[in-house]
Amino acid sequence: MDIGISAENRDAIAEGLKGLLADSYTLYLQTHNFHWNVTGPQFRPLHLMFEEQYTELAVAVDDIAERIRSLDVAAPGTYKAFASLTAIKEVEEVPEAKAMVAMLCEGHEQVVRRCRDVLSLAQDAGDESSAGLISDRMRLHEKTAWMLRAMQ
Repeated sequence: MDIGISAENRDAIAEGLKGLLADSYTLYLQTHNFHWNVTGPQFRPLHLMFEEQYTELAVAVDDIAERIRSLDVAAPGTYKAFASLTAIKEVEEVPEAKAMVAMLCEGHEQVVRRCRDVLSLAQDAGDESSAGLISDRMRLHEKTAWMLRAMQ
């Protein structure tokens, strides 16, 4: 494979993208869970907002996984793999609506931090395709975190 990025750099970027994929998938599951289980006076707006967010994340995980494959690396695709790669903590209970909003905000902020780490790898290697994807993801998660903070 010769796309102008060394095998070593492709592997390093793909490893970073695997963490981004795991964080994104974990956040997707958490958001979907909260969509199903939110209750209280803000039920309708939160239910709808969570649906918008998990729908967007479903597309994102596919884009990230396909970028990993474009770098000629296998994308992780199991709960076990995601659990070992993610920095987002799993939620076992069903929290109150306000706590859901705070947890999702923290999750989006974690994805932003992960994006910043992986973005430098991609930029340093001249991988504009990965850098563009990561930059777009970072911008979306920053905006989503801002909107969630505004609800608290």
